[in-house]
Amino acid sequence: MIISFLLVFVTKKDTDSLICYNIIFSKQTLNSTRMKTTQRIKWVCGVSLFMFLGVALHAQEKPGDTTLASSHDELVSLAALDQGDYRYTVEDYFGNPKGFTFRFSPDGKYLSYRESDENGKRHIYVKNLETNEVKKAIEEKEELVRIYGWLNNTRLYFSMDKGGNENYHIYAVDLDGSNLKDLTPFDGVRADFTELLRDDKEHIIVSMNKNNAQVFEPFKLNVVTGELTQLYTNDDPANPILGYDFDRNGKLKGFTRLRDGVEQDTYYEDGNGGFQVLKQLNWKDNFFITSFNYATEYPHDAYVVSNLDNDKAEVQLFDLKENKAIKKVFFNDHYDVQNMGLSRTRNYEVDYFTYEGEKSVVVPVSEVFKKLDARVKQELPGMQYSILDSTEDENLYMLYVDSDRVYGMYYAYNVAKDELTELYNTMPQLKKEDMAEMRPINFTSRDGITLHGYITLPKAALAGQKVPVIVNPHGGPQGIRDSWGFNPEAQLFASRGYATLQVNFRISGGYGREFLESGFKQIGRKAMDDVEDGLQYVVDQGWVDPNKAAIYGGSHGGYAVLRGLTKTPDLYACGVDYVGVSNLFTFMKTIPPYWKPYLKIIKEIWYDEDVPEEKKIMEEVSPVYQIDKMKKPLFVVQGANDPRVNIDESDQIVSALRGKGYDVPYMVKYDEGHGFGKEENRIELYKAMMGFYAKHLGQQEIPQPLKD
Repeated sequence: MIISFLLVFVTKKDTDSLICYNIIFSKQTLNSTRMKTTQRIKWVCGVSLFMFLGVALHAQEKPGDTTLASSHDELVSLAALDQGDYRYTVEDYFGNPKGFTFRFSPDGKYLSYRESDENGKRHIYVKNLETNEVKKAIEEKEELVRIYGWLNNTRLYFSMDKGGNENYHIYAVDLDGSNLKDLTPFDGVRADFTELLRDDKEHIIVSMNKNNAQVFEPFKLNVVTGELTQLYTNDDPANPILGYDFDRNGKLKGFTRLRDGVEQDTYYEDGNGGFQVLKQLNWKDNFFITSFNYATEYPHDAYVVSNLDNDKAEVQLFDLKENKAIKKVFFNDHYDVQNMGLSRTRNYEVDYFTYEGEKSVVVPVSEVFKKLDARVKQELPGMQYSILDSTEDENLYMLYVDSDRVYGMYYAYNVAKDELTELYNTMPQLKKEDMAEMRPINFTSRDGITLHGYITLPKAALAGQKVPVIVNPHGGPQGIRDSWGFNPEAQLFASRGYATLQVNFRISGGYGREFLESGFKQIGRKAMDDVEDGLQYVVDQGWVDPNKAAIYGGSHGGYAVLRGLTKTPDLYACGVDYVGVSNLFTFMKTIPPYWKPYLKIIKEIWYDEDVPEEKKIMEEVSPVYQIDKMKKPLFVVQGANDPRVNIDESDQIVSALRGKGYDVPYMVKYDEGHGFGKEENRIELYKAMMGFYAKHLGQQEIPQPLKD
């Protein structure tokens, strides 16, 4: 499998999980109802565990230099500059939906969901579908409930960390709120939900770095008592196991081990209680099991995702014992495969495949899903959908439906009745007719690569007026991409008259291995060229004013802001850096123990300071060393407890610029991590951001330079 070392920050809403840390669940899982072990470990590696830039938290009560943060009054004054007779407020776009994350109980007798109260807390309720009785099962207090789901017909699970530090604990509770138990009560340990054992209602499999902070190991966990049984030992931190493959009964069938920092060995059971090497691959190779094939009695067939025979990741039916592909099951000539679904009740026949092109595409295979797909297209034309959940008898499916102008809606599909029923509109106050169009675009880079992206255009641009534009590079950067669908940021910007440009620059995911790898060693260089070429493209179309282009992004996108303001200081009018990197050297030197085995891969993707020519590049692309080139206004935003981008990264750039007499507003939240999960903080952020844009892009534009 290609390991994704991602500095990811997701600002696009995901009402199914809402919290930015969990959006990848709905975008990259290869099983719609649960994430297979290898894929989940890959997610943990890509989105949290290996966020290459994770750093240990400072020991003091308030991390970082607290004297640098702008005062509340200063930020309120900045927000007050966003003045106008607007139909929608920041709260309309970024307040928590009243209801979201709907799930059926396995037996279909109950419906669970989150519901926001007047204080922005998102409690979880359970509704009896026969009696309509509703009970609060999980109360959200000071810490955010990050994810939740059903363990069985009577018990739920959820996870929480402390202040965004991402050391998650897994909790279980009965559906009436009783018998609450912290199942992983270990300080300084991260626990991740790995496997739901559908045939064992009392146990799940979790992954924890409990025994060694550097590596994660699988445990069988009793969801009532909390009893733990370790299933395998990850005893070689220099060559750690990356992911485990369990069958539906929780039996370990195989695993993937990193070797010498850049190679990976795929192991499979040898028939004698041990494991033998199945494949020896490079870390860039993509080969992992998404599901065993239970449709036959032969126990060694599995569906795998592989790019060993094709530039684009494809699904193969594979004989693991014989180490050979049986047949190619699904592929697309232009995009990597994304999801597949299997039916447990219909002898594990394939239900569907999905991939993401300009929009998300569901390819129905079974008759059930051909009917479902036809029903959605007939009743909800122009919308895209994903399968979130189903009852165990697979008569009811939970769908999430959205578009570029519809925030998101939950629907239930009844198979027996071929009936689609709306359950909830997450943001009914945002009227479709008032929202802006997100238009897919493609163009050619300066060195001849075909690039894709999206432009969200306010009504003034559609009427022929050249409008200001906010260039929004995505996080990651490797393996992540921007997508078509409702983007609350882009819609907020459009409501104020700004276009939003999103470019899937080289190293973005979903476009095949060659495109991904073309961005290695190009972060801050050709990857930034691609963003600049995208801006030139939309300027050439006559949509935007080249003299009023801002750059904004989170995580790697925040780094891209700082890099853009130093690489091309005259291109952008201003920038907003949200939890972004300023210094690649301090980044590399502060990785925690559990990242050290992967440092070679990090260096293959980014840069290696031990190679003289690459060290020089690191100095060139580290914004903190290039601040003399920066001359446009900058707003910096940081979560103090961020385990991926330490607050020191933001402190460095703010301190350096203020040392030169520059005015740099700096928002720090001491109860947040890598992105703001709390409603009140999120709203405060976007209000200040809109005031900043009003000051530097709107009618109140001030003269250059950055220094007041």
